[in-house]
Amino acid sequence: MSVEFNHTIIHARDSRESAEFLAHILGLEVGTESFPFIPVTTDNGVTLDFAAIPAESIVVQHYAFLVSDVKFDEAFARIQRAGITYYADPHLKQPGEINHHYGGRGLYFKDLVGHGMEIITRPYDSHVLAPTA
Repeated sequence: MSVEFNHTIIHARDSRESAEFLAHILGLEVGTESFPFIPVTTDNGVTLDFAAIPAESIVVQHYAFLVSDVKFDEAFARIQRAGITYYADPHLKQPGEINHHYGGRGLYFKDLVGHGMEIITRPYDSHVLAPTA
């Protein structure tokens, strides 16, 4: 069997609120609660299981999502409509801008507890050209 990433647990103050926030931005559905988790499944089958824990125990993480150009436009529009601050860089030094790495587009934003969220239209290794025959 091949190795595939299946799921991860994302800590939140309110698991439903955090799941709904990210699902809304990415245009995904919130799944049926499987206590204590609220799942959001990406199009490639990876499940993000949101779990409520005490705020002081939350360790901020980074999550990156590879999306199509159309999905990027839709997510970007939702971010702008919601008044969410977004950045072109992971250090949050370029507010209100997007990046154009590897010929694509990308941006960073924070979720409700401060996790760093990233959406990109090209994977980081897309600058590597396939060998020619």
